[in-house]
Amino acid sequence: MTTAAPATTTSTRVEEPRPADVFVAFGITGDLAKVMTFMSLYRLERRGLIDCQIVGVAVDDWTIDQLKERARDSIEGAGEHLDPTVFERFADRLAYVAGDFSDAATYERVAEAIDGAESPVFYLEIPPFLFGTVVKGLSEAGLTKNARIVVEKPFGHDRASAVELAEELHKYIDESQLYRIDHFLGKMGTDEILYLRFANAMLEPLWSRNYLESVQITMAESFGVEDRGHFYDPVGALRDVVVNHLMQVVAAAAMEVPSSDGASTLKDAQVALFRAIADADPEHYVRGQYDGYRNIDGVAPDSQTETYAALRLEIDNWRWAGVPFFIRTGKKLPTTQTELRLVFKHPPRLGFWDERHRPEANQLVVKLDPTTGVRLVVDARRARTAAPEPIELDMEFAEEGGEGAAPYEVLLHAAMIGDSKRFTRQDGVEEAWRVMQPLLDAPPPVEMYGPGSWGPKTAAKLVSGHRPWHEPWVTS
Repeated sequence: MTTAAPATTTSTRVEEPRPADVFVAFGITGDLAKVMTFMSLYRLERRGLIDCQIVGVAVDDWTIDQLKERARDSIEGAGEHLDPTVFERFADRLAYVAGDFSDAATYERVAEAIDGAESPVFYLEIPPFLFGTVVKGLSEAGLTKNARIVVEKPFGHDRASAVELAEELHKYIDESQLYRIDHFLGKMGTDEILYLRFANAMLEPLWSRNYLESVQITMAESFGVEDRGHFYDPVGALRDVVVNHLMQVVAAAAMEVPSSDGASTLKDAQVALFRAIADADPEHYVRGQYDGYRNIDGVAPDSQTETYAALRLEIDNWRWAGVPFFIRTGKKLPTTQTELRLVFKHPPRLGFWDERHRPEANQLVVKLDPTTGVRLVVDARRARTAAPEPIELDMEFAEEGGEGAAPYEVLLHAAMIGDSKRFTRQDGVEEAWRVMQPLLDAPPPVEMYGPGSWGPKTAAKLVSGHRPWHEPWVTS
């Protein structure tokens, strides 16, 4: 066995990545694989985008027939129509290795299963505390030289732990080999934000302090924690979605245009934006917990974990100075919807309209989840009304060319072909934690809110002096 030399955090690799000639999933018998991985790989097979063996690795003593049956059940359980020909082709790619992740013999069996592979992709859909164990085992088995390692969030639970995790992994692999999945980066809507901003000359100037009063980002979920209490209670809303998912939306909404289509250039622009964001202020942070949360199995009876988080961010650069970014997320809210909303400044008073009429602020809304689309809210006169009123100009992506691939479908394919643009880099991870660290160090007390409400009433004070929170655009 050989041990890879310690790796640095700065990549020196310049060659074009080679497509994967084997895809190895650690944790293939787990919940994420059941809900997402099999479905996404099957869809890629259906589109003709897989051209390699798929090897599952887990501790369970399964046969290959059991793995294929799990794959079938998972795909059908996700609501996919199962094409027998496509599934047979997909199932023929599957292989399985059983073993303890801490046992060197497991990696010897993996090496035998992928013998001859020159550009393997190892997908670690396992808890982060196992990342180091698995990467070390792969390295000592001589399997990481030309490998790409795909890992799931969370990337630490604060800035210090994120640094510590990266240092552990960098002992065995280079930063350029590490692909950190955040499924928001696979959404069509997030990608569309960048294109919408910079490919349209009529829109690009509007995304700035010259025209905008504020920016609102909402990730609302109508469901609760349900049977995930053991996972959720040590984490909470801020760590679960704000520091990763919603900060990626902030980056897409506020970063400057990258100078090229290279992955490093894109990530440089994201990190530059994060560095311009001031440390979040606990005085502008509201934490909530829905009634009944503490009765969930796995939740402490006196839990202070937030199921709702609302905060204000300030970006200290030329484009955004003075434009607050308001972010909120919560469970057991009235609807399930994620959106980015630009709220424009009011025009000056015009003499030709009734002085009693105060137009609604213009808004540009990008809907991200569960469906994607764009809405423009403008004030206009219409024949059937005596006074001007807001009108909504909507475009649903599903009606204009289709909804696109699912996030994991996009991300797993990107990992297979070596396209790292959709994956976060270590300096970006550290900057996102730096912004949020004050909220972790000095959190305000949680406030209770009723299921089906929009969270604690004090969240309204967070946007004081600006347009109030807007209810998300939900397609009827």
